[in-house]
Amino acid sequence: MDEKLPSPSPDEQEERLEKKRVTRRTFLMNVGIALNAIVALAIATPVAAYLLGPVTRRKEYLAWVPIGSPDDFPPGETKLITFKNPFTNPWDGDTAMVPAYVRSTAPGDYTVFAINCAHLGCPVRWFSESQLFMCPCHGGVYYADGSRASGPPERGLFTYEQRIENGKLMINAGQMPTLQNRAGVTPCPKPGEPRNGTALVQIT
Repeated sequence: MDEKLPSPSPDEQEERLEKKRVTRRTFLMNVGIALNAIVALAIATPVAAYLLGPVTRRKEYLAWVPIGSPDDFPPGETKLITFKNPFTNPWDGDTAMVPAYVRSTAPGDYTVFAINCAHLGCPVRWFSESQLFMCPCHGGVYYADGSRASGPPERGLFTYEQRIENGKLMINAGQMPTLQNRAGVTPCPKPGEPRNGTALVQIT
């Protein structure tokens, strides 16, 4: 006959129940920690992508793109051009095209202005008759060299870095030039200081 083991004492039964409770509590705690980690990861992923985006995409943002031949920009003229943003998606269509103004003062001397007003970013228009850039939104006015003439803007138009390479005028494109990304900024004229031999005119 098989010998029956003695029944556990009340203390042993209580000890076994306590071990089961501890094991169940530990399991539930581990499940809770895992769920919290998944939620934290889901929240942190887009935040990290947003913060690291400018770093991971730096190469695309700093791409040099051609905007034409130097012969396309005769001295004394300011021309509106468009170039394709190097950091685009196939479905962007016409929105991938970025406008800018190219000004030439002498052969080999070029300035490429961002089209956006330095006040709130509205697109400025060039008026060859008055030799002024004007913003239709809040009345910002700039001289032909991009410096501020009047209105709300506190600085001149932003400019792209440019160079001539393999017979093409190139600009450092991909990201709209701003103070944050160290774009060139045309300084404001001092009070009473003429620009290019032209007396200052107060625009009202």
